[in-house]
Amino acid sequence: MKRKDFIQTTASFAAGTVLMPMASCKPEKKEAMATAVQRKNWAGNYTYTAQNLFEPKTVSEVQALVKKLDTQKALGSCHCFNNIADNPLNQISTRHLTGIIELDENKMTVTVGAGTKYGDIAPELHEKGYALHNLASLPHISLAGACATATHGSGVKNGNLATSVSALEFVNGKGEIVHLSRGNKEEAFNGAVVHLGALGILTKMTLDIQKTFQVRQDVFQELPLQSLKDNFDAILSGGYSVSLFTDWQNDRISQVWVKRRTDAELMDFGDDFYGAKAATRDLHPITELSAENCTAQMGVPGPWYDRLPHFKMGFTPSSGEELQSEFFVPYENALEAILTLEKKRDLIHPQLMITEIRTIAADDLWMSPCYQQDCVAIHFTWKQNPDEVGKLITMIEEELQPFNARPHWGKLFTVSPEELKSQYQKLPDFVKLAGKYDPEHKFRNAFLNRNIYGV
Repeated sequence: MKRKDFIQTTASFAAGTVLMPMASCKPEKKEAMATAVQRKNWAGNYTYTAQNLFEPKTVSEVQALVKKLDTQKALGSCHCFNNIADNPLNQISTRHLTGIIELDENKMTVTVGAGTKYGDIAPELHEKGYALHNLASLPHISLAGACATATHGSGVKNGNLATSVSALEFVNGKGEIVHLSRGNKEEAFNGAVVHLGALGILTKMTLDIQKTFQVRQDVFQELPLQSLKDNFDAILSGGYSVSLFTDWQNDRISQVWVKRRTDAELMDFGDDFYGAKAATRDLHPITELSAENCTAQMGVPGPWYDRLPHFKMGFTPSSGEELQSEFFVPYENALEAILTLEKKRDLIHPQLMITEIRTIAADDLWMSPCYQQDCVAIHFTWKQNPDEVGKLITMIEEELQPFNARPHWGKLFTVSPEELKSQYQKLPDFVKLAGKYDPEHKFRNAFLNRNIYGV
């Protein structure tokens, strides 16, 4: 793949970009529109190009904006590393469309504003006796953005965060309110949940909930690589959610985080987990760093929302000082893919902060990387050296191509539009769906034009 593909995909590595002062995703003015306010994503690697940022407080205001503006893009919590949420002219922030709108205890659902962050509603749900099935590593991301990009969490039996969505409300390109729900026009619903911002501005979401539960988190260190080869399935299914952290050095996995529900029958692992030794203190995924901001470990039970993420709800990421890329490999190909990358360890390690490996169950959402296939996600947190990292991402994609790897939509990748089209069998149907709800192409941007529409 050519280097220019990386630049086109991320639109984030222009000279000087990462050296500019960090600015909040939120505008500096309080009025409905702020003009020419410099904004960056949370990691500071991408500067949004949109000239205008609008912050509607009601669905009616969203409708009025969509009708008025020729081209626009929804903006959530700014956690994507590429230009998926950008537009040269207008962005519409959902940050005021937040909170629990309705808790239906009969249907076991909760309806929330699209700009709501997981960390904002999880404690309230728990207090009322309910839980979501899964959470991502960071609780600071918005529900709309996470589901739109198929952001995932972990667990061999757990679908990504979007699989909990049972209904959507969004404003289409004509400014009309559209309601879609599971079981009602199901085909359109399955195409609309992971929508990449192509269909409209999401305003409300309804999620499946369940009775609240407690989780214990145990961490083990120095898992021999040979043990992972010999016990791959058993290790990754050793808990409700399991994460492997590695720096690809010394023929071992640095840490294994095992999160288990306490309402299930639990095996006593003792001090040994397939050759990895139990940690004697709370750890950060990067062992050398302080675990102050990490969720409690050492087998101490706690609420689901305070154990499933790796980082505490009260901890807000600062500038990030990192880059991220992630690739979803079909489960049956995962071990071979991991071992293939392990051979490139000496190239990867100098630019790497840490790699996380975890599982996600199959789903039926058209643009999900896990569409009709169980996956293992291989996630890279890189140092913020864009030129060097760009070359490594291209190399990793080439190494993973034989294993049918799919990139995370919200992170850095160089995969060509032609390859994406071959990977997503429902992509032509998704393009038709986008045409139905956005006939005037109001929600198109550089990211969609390149990766979805091929223009």
